[in-house]
Amino acid sequence: MHKTSLKVWVMASRPKTLWAAVAPVIIGTAMAYESGGFHLWSAVAALMGALLIQIGTNFANDYFDYKKGVDQPDRLGPTRVTQSGMVSHSAMKRATIIIFISALLVGVYLVIRGGWPIVIIGLLSILFGILYTGGPYPIGYIGLGDIFVLIFFGPVAVGGTFYVQTLTINWPVLISGIAPGLFSVAILTINNLRDVHNDRQTGKKTLAVRWGITFSKVEYLGSIVIASLIPLVLAFIYHRHYYSILTVVIILLAIPSFKIVFTKGGVILNKVLESTGKLLLLYSLIFSVGWLL
Repeated sequence: MHKTSLKVWVMASRPKTLWAAVAPVIIGTAMAYESGGFHLWSAVAALMGALLIQIGTNFANDYFDYKKGVDQPDRLGPTRVTQSGMVSHSAMKRATIIIFISALLVGVYLVIRGGWPIVIIGLLSILFGILYTGGPYPIGYIGLGDIFVLIFFGPVAVGGTFYVQTLTINWPVLISGIAPGLFSVAILTINNLRDVHNDRQTGKKTLAVRWGITFSKVEYLGSIVIASLIPLVLAFIYHRHYYSILTVVIILLAIPSFKIVFTKGGVILNKVLESTGKLLLLYSLIFSVGWLL
């Protein structure tokens, strides 16, 4: 693969959003370490699997949006490589299959380690990654994308990472997982806000289309604020890990993004998309260090 084509595939993977796959693994691994159950190779495999599933989902999104004709030439988001002609639809289809098969191969190790729960998590993650924009009733086209990302980039991802290392699960882990899930909802909300007019024209009924722009702005704000306060809830319930409460600083750091979301629209929201991904990464690091102290 020559240099230019590599750049195109990296673009198709949407690297600025991949923190949504990385952050839950960081959190789940930190909680596993604190519990005395850290397992290096399981953590590495969980990270690889999470990244491959998200990249596969992004490739599938690129492919199916092109096939369904919802990507217009004047779209405001990052370039879609299939729609723009940089990658043929057949090549994108093959790449999507290869990435998901790679995720399954990584999953073999995790299944040997964790058993049937990992089979269920892995297969459902891939299935919903395809159905997000594929099939007759795509999840992302009917307003259910927010629920999907909340669950699978939240409690499922954090809980799965913790489980493959410790072979146990508990409520603090699952509650902690809600936070990265909400950040992923915030990232999706920015996508939906940016593309609301295009989506309305093409019949893509995201929550921004169904319930309006004001709803989505409040959804973005609420997702980040609630996520940042979850460690406070955990500290209140379990009377432990008080340093993790420092995640509340994320609310202050998100103020510039809040201002843009509530006062502007269009292509500038791509800047908010990138900053929200960075906030998610920072949240995961602050929470993890705080949990370990």
